[in-house]
Amino acid sequence: MTLWIKNPLGIFAEGAGGGIVVDGTRIVELVAAGAAPSTPVDEVFYASEHVVLPGLINTHHHFYQTLTRAFRPAADKALFDWLKALYPVWGRMEPEAFRLASRLAMVELLMSGCTTASDHHYVFPAGLEEAIDIQMEEAEKLGLRVALCRGSMDLSVENGGLPPKQVTQDIDTILADSERLVGRWHQREDGAMRQVVLAPCSPFSVSGDLMRESAKLGEALDVRLHTHLAETYDENDYCVQKFGVRPLDYVESLGWVSDRVWFAHGIHFTDNEMRRLGEAGTGVAHCPTSNMIIGSGVCSPMALEALGAPVGLACDGAAAADSSNLVQEVRQAFLLQRAMRGVGAVTHKDPLRWATKGSARCLGRKDIGIIAPGAQADFAMFRLDELRFSGYDDPVAAIVICGAHAADRIMVAGKWRIVDGEVPGLDLAELRHAHQDAARRVQAA
Repeated sequence: MTLWIKNPLGIFAEGAGGGIVVDGTRIVELVAAGAAPSTPVDEVFYASEHVVLPGLINTHHHFYQTLTRAFRPAADKALFDWLKALYPVWGRMEPEAFRLASRLAMVELLMSGCTTASDHHYVFPAGLEEAIDIQMEEAEKLGLRVALCRGSMDLSVENGGLPPKQVTQDIDTILADSERLVGRWHQREDGAMRQVVLAPCSPFSVSGDLMRESAKLGEALDVRLHTHLAETYDENDYCVQKFGVRPLDYVESLGWVSDRVWFAHGIHFTDNEMRRLGEAGTGVAHCPTSNMIIGSGVCSPMALEALGAPVGLACDGAAAADSSNLVQEVRQAFLLQRAMRGVGAVTHKDPLRWATKGSARCLGRKDIGIIAPGAQADFAMFRLDELRFSGYDDPVAAIVICGAHAADRIMVAGKWRIVDGEVPGLDLAELRHAHQDAARRVQAA
């Protein structure tokens, strides 16, 4: 079937005022305003009430954390103390609660305009060894494109790390499972729906040996690498005290500065460090809401971009940002940069670019994050019929400035995955009740 998404109210693409023609999973033609397609079409979707964006791409998340939102013992704590309050709770997760947590987070993301999500799961208590397999199954059911990070921690509190022993694993187990997951799930072709990333958690929960061996394995298997870095001053102090160098110097010595890598947060980089990231092509996932809630600081996405580093956008974990809404992160990123750096620092188009083309660069993808012939047919489509939008002039700017929060239509690889604001066939009330019950059990255990 060839579909013409006709005459959108607004579109985040040049030369497509008349819409987009989709054939199968791909975009085959952009239609100029007032023109008709040169490609024969089988079906027309009239988009005169929709603003069309490339599908938004989330570059860092922790799906399981939906089980511990607004968790009282972790409230109002800085990162290290926040983690210490939550690790024991996460260590009690069982597979069914984890499945519900992942499903709910993915549904939230889809409903917010996200068509591709990268999750970073690094907590593996006994019984949850197949966590990434569970997430792959859930993503497949929903039709969400994913790059799932096989996270890991091997440095427990007993040997100088932060997490308790029950959520860590040994290096051999981690590397063997990483190789298994790549072999089972990783797709390499254009239009890939499922990819695997190797992702030791952070310098304060992972040994140097695991970082080094993961980098070697990532190169051998030709998959991407991801970790947290430069999120807080506490992390800087930890690395200086334990390793005698700043975080970026430390991970660079272990093979973690290259165009295969993107870091989560990337707040506390010096000008020189940002220049090195740009020269290497190493990306950064900007997590504005999480960084504000935890009080971590403010990333410098414009400076990173200017120096050549890919910059993507991310929700971060649902117990840090306490939401999984990517279009709201677009507005948060816009407001945060304006507040910190002035009205000339960013336009509304900058965070939209970070959430689309920039995020795709972080994931090493050229086939998503853009509306162009040959790209995947991934779209987020928003109506402007709520009170918050009434009186708008520029429809694309209104998505950011007025604060869109839910997509009306989502297409992933040429298939409608959200219709009239809902996931077809999914009972949201039933999901919410089952998830809330699972959260109560995990928190109270």
